[in-house]
Amino acid sequence: MSELTLTVMRLGFLAVLWLFVIVAVQVIRSDLFGTRVTQRGSRRNADARPQQTRQTTAPPQQRQQASGGRQRRGAPTKLVVSEGTLTGTTVALQGQTITLGRAHDSTIVLDDDYASSRHARIYPDRDGQWIVEDLGSTNGTYLDRTRLTTPTPIPLGAPIRIGKTVIELRK
Repeated sequence: MSELTLTVMRLGFLAVLWLFVIVAVQVIRSDLFGTRVTQRGSRRNADARPQQTRQTTAPPQQRQQASGGRQRRGAPTKLVVSEGTLTGTTVALQGQTITLGRAHDSTIVLDDDYASSRHARIYPDRDGQWIVEDLGSTNGTYLDRTRLTTPTPIPLGAPIRIGKTVIELRK
């Protein structure tokens, strides 16, 4: 082999070796320090306030039409994290879809090794019933110890388990 070919092979091997070292250091760093969680609540709450004030100042008939009909008696009003790293977190149910997962754009960002980036979603149906749906997660979503395979209505107070996190619908 020529001297040039041997030098190019040595430099290529050295570059691959350094690339491996850099990737290994990044993996170790992410395991030690976790993922970065961005604060998104202040912008979202500021956008939601004008809508709430407009709805409360409207006549009752218009409020019912805007919310998609009459609120059922005994219907849940909030989603509460009862176990896991986010214990105590509460999300008000206002008719919007709630996404759960590790992705930073999820409504509830789960810092859980057993959660997928787009793990599950909770949304209202036309009757005012709340539905939970697994979005093809690796480890599954459980409703009261039953693994979900289809979108399923959520009874009030029934635990929804995603990895080590447990979420419940409450009044």
